[in-house]
Amino acid sequence: VQLQASGGGLVQTGGSLRLSCAASGGTFSSSVMGWFRQTPGKEREFLAAISWSGGNTYVADSVKGRFTISRDNAKNTMYLQMNSLKPEDTADYYCAAKMGTYYTGYFSPAQYDYWGQGTLVTVSS
Repeated sequence: VQLQASGGGLVQTGGSLRLSCAASGGTFSSSVMGWFRQTPGKEREFLAAISWSGGNTYVADSVKGRFTISRDNAKNTMYLQMNSLKPEDTADYYCAAKMGTYYTGYFSPAQYDYWGQGTLVTVSS
């Protein structure tokens, strides 16, 4: 399984970005995909998760109302739409996959099986 995250960049406060995570090399019909972020010296923070086939979603309270998770099964791609960005959203953003489940309530990085490389989001004030 390979996950390829992209879409990071530099944006001003209040702006928007859409991150993508392209998945390949596995069967994703029974899997959950998630987004996390991490800043230096801090633990990886759960942001959102989506079941691949059922469309069940969960978004962390810390970003609820600003971030939206979605997926395009035909493209094997997951997205994270980020609006009203703040400087504190600056971080490396990672996508992850947990195989063999439809449950979106996995919040710990250790519970995920596969990871993409990070994509850096920088929000300027």
